[in-house]
Amino acid sequence: MTRPKVVMYATSWCPYCERARQLLGRKGVALEEIDIETVPAARTEMMSRSGRRTVPQIFVGGTHVGGCDDLLDLDARGDLDKLLQTGVTDDE
Repeated sequence: MTRPKVVMYATSWCPYCERARQLLGRKGVALEEIDIETVPAARTEMMSRSGRRTVPQIFVGGTHVGGCDDLLDLDARGDLDKLLQTGVTDDE
């Protein structure tokens, strides 16, 4: 089974982005990171996809996880590992 693609819109200096990077790193996730300050039009793309203006914005497969707090909550509930394996949670 192929693991879903994980994309995070972020900046290099954001402490919440770093917390998300660390958690996903501990999970062994191959993360595609898009720096909204260095990639032209990335902020607009992020806002269009997520409906949010803040970083990080994290997507697992087709699922918008949200920001760092959302990611940490998902992990605390025990749903992050399932999402990282299948791309869906029990909520969907």
